[in-house]
Amino acid sequence: MCIDNQNEIYVKLTGTGSYLPGKAIPIDDVDYYLGELNEAPEKLQKWLHRMKELMKEMLEVDYYHYAIDPITREFTDDNITMSVKAAQKAINTAGLKTTDIDLIVYGSAHQHQMPTASVRIQDALGIEQCGELSIHANCTSAYKALLVASDFIKSGRYKNALVISSSMSSSELRAEYYNQAIVKKEELFLRYFLSDGAGALVLQATDKKENGLFVENAYMESIGGKKPSAMLNHRPAYWMNPKKEYELGYHHLSQMFNEQLRTHFHDDDGSVFIKGLKRMLAKYPINLNEIKYFQVNFPSKHISELIMDECQQLGISRDTLYTKMASMGYAGPPMAFISIDRILHEEKMEHNQMILSFVTEVSKFMQAGYVLKYF
Repeated sequence: MCIDNQNEIYVKLTGTGSYLPGKAIPIDDVDYYLGELNEAPEKLQKWLHRMKELMKEMLEVDYYHYAIDPITREFTDDNITMSVKAAQKAINTAGLKTTDIDLIVYGSAHQHQMPTASVRIQDALGIEQCGELSIHANCTSAYKALLVASDFIKSGRYKNALVISSSMSSSELRAEYYNQAIVKKEELFLRYFLSDGAGALVLQATDKKENGLFVENAYMESIGGKKPSAMLNHRPAYWMNPKKEYELGYHHLSQMFNEQLRTHFHDDDGSVFIKGLKRMLAKYPINLNEIKYFQVNFPSKHISELIMDECQQLGISRDTLYTKMASMGYAGPPMAFISIDRILHEEKMEHNQMILSFVTEVSKFMQAGYVLKYF
């Protein structure tokens, strides 16, 4: 398609794809797949058992997906293979060939590979030449990938963008990853939260808003300049001796518990989530009555419903809350794209209806959102 640079360029979502590895497993099988922590202190093992029972009630997640063979203990996928599988579905849905893609933007929680994931995905898809970026910003990374790709298209720089996010949470949660002798509660807190998966979108330039879903706006901010990191590992900003890193447990991923987290998530004038959402809606006003689906990208239905108490005061109907966590677990950053894929394949949208999504991640309280509108 030839776009006249004198006319406004719109960003149309023409393809979606998602990939969840392995079969759906219930929470009672999580330890079988991730591995029992038999070498951890006995007191900690007992606490972990109690925590799992609490997670059943709080999360309301029926099934998880892991890219792990529980018998061989080997991985069946990685971030690249999952991304490629989701991307191929999105490209096929868009009716394009891989060689039509002129931009790849990849978002993930964090990464330690060289070369970066975006060029590995490019290679696996057989794309000889294209623009590419890798963005690592925990659960805001998918949103930032969408923002960057849509802005590049609007500028006229690119025409066909592949936007991808994937997460292999199991690789940091399985028993073999931990130095079990020194593992702490806050480093095991996420074992019943996170799941594996990937999602992908194809965004294309067009000169008309018709017959599909369009990116109306995208938003990002960080409000963590004066807040402590609530989700982190202890790796320094340089490469350590791997043996020393393991002995010190610096590779362990940890998250604050409820009371500590609540202190930093809730300010006197409201949650950081609702205040960020207000800033986004002030910058990019929309008709809240046109919201068909509100994606709240949190790893807990309980937290999402608490957030909706504040959102209702803004005029966002509780009936718009959209989540598929119960059937697939929480895949982190790609959950945003997986949900879009499910909406377009399982639901029906009508003219002027919108998808609003917003997320707060807690590694440093980065926030992001987007609005997609159907024409």
